[in-house]
Amino acid sequence: MNPLESQLGYPFGDLIPPPGTVTEVAPGLHWLRMPLPFALDHINLWLLDDVDGARRGWSLVDCGAGTDPTRAAWEQLFVGAMEGKPLLRVFATHCHPDHVGLSGWLCDRFGAPFWTSTGEFGFARMMAAALPGVDGPSAIPHFQRHGLVDAGMLEQMRSRKNYYPSLVPAVSPAYTRLQDGQRVAVGARTWRVITGFGHSPEHVSLYDEQHRILISGDMVLPRISTNVSVFAVEPDGNPLQLYLDSLAKFAGLPDDTLVLPAHGKPFRGLHTRIAQLRGHHAARLDEVRAVCVEPKSAVDIVPLMFKRQLDAHQLSFAIGEALAHLHYLWYDGSLVRVTGGDGIVRFKLT
Repeated sequence: MNPLESQLGYPFGDLIPPPGTVTEVAPGLHWLRMPLPFALDHINLWLLDDVDGARRGWSLVDCGAGTDPTRAAWEQLFVGAMEGKPLLRVFATHCHPDHVGLSGWLCDRFGAPFWTSTGEFGFARMMAAALPGVDGPSAIPHFQRHGLVDAGMLEQMRSRKNYYPSLVPAVSPAYTRLQDGQRVAVGARTWRVITGFGHSPEHVSLYDEQHRILISGDMVLPRISTNVSVFAVEPDGNPLQLYLDSLAKFAGLPDDTLVLPAHGKPFRGLHTRIAQLRGHHAARLDEVRAVCVEPKSAVDIVPLMFKRQLDAHQLSFAIGEALAHLHYLWYDGSLVRVTGGDGIVRFKLT
C-alpha cells in the first residue's frame, strides 16, 4: 500500500470479489468486479436490489467492457449470484468503454432501460458509431499538433481506429435522463445524482444520503488519479479546471462516507482523498510551470508527468493529460501558446 492509500480506511480489507461472484457491501448493495484488457486490469460494478411493480430484480451501475471474459463472467452471474432475477435498470456513470461496453447487450437481454446523463449518452452513441471527430483517426492530427512525431507510435495509434467500437459494440438507442440533484429510488434506497466534469462529458455519481454511501465512478479513486485529458473533439478545452471545480461538489458529504469507486477498493476518508487529488494536480502544475521557461509541447511534458515507458494506449491518455495541465496554466494566464513553423503547438511562461 502506498503512503497515500494508508491515510484512507478500507472496511473490507484485502477482500476482492472474483469475476462471476458478488460481495455484499451494505444491505441490498453488492460489489462485483470485471476484468479489463489494460494495465488497469479491473472495474468495479454495483448490483442493487430493485423492484418494478410486482417484479423483483436488480439495478446495475456500470457494465464492464465488451470482451469475452466479461460476457462469460456475466453468464456465471445470471445463473448464480443473481438468482435468476432480471436486470430492471442499467445505469452508467459515464461513456468510457469499461463502463458502458456491455450496456446494449445487457439492456437487450433483459429489456431493461438505460439510465445515464445526456452528455454521456450522446458521447457514447457518437463514439460507438465512430463518427468523424470522435473516431480514432481524428486523434492523429491532434497528437501531431501537440508534438508527437514518432512514426512508429503514430502508426500504432492509427491501428487503434476501431478501439471504442470494439469494446462498446452497441449502446441503447434510447435512455432515461439523469440530472444533477435528481433523486432516484432504487429498491429501498434513494440516490442523489451528482454530476462531474473534466474526466468525461457529464459524469454521474450516486449518493445515498441516509446511509452515507457514494458510488463515485471515476471521479474519486483511492489509488490512482482520474485521467483528465484534452481530446481532439474539444481541442481548446480546460478539463482540469472542470475536474477540480467538480470535486467541490462532494465537499458537503460526510468524511466517513463509504466510497464505492470504479477502480480500487471501497474506502472511507473522502475529504482526505480529495485533498490528495488536489495536491497531486497542484504539484504537477508547479512542475509544468517550472519547465515552461522554455517553450514546451504536450509531448515534451509527458516524461515529466509519467516516468515510465508507455504503450500507444497509455501515451494517448498521457498526452491528453499533459495538455490538460498546460491548458489550465494557459487559461489562468501563466503560459502563452504559440505555434511554431513546424506546426507544433508549444507553451511558455508569460
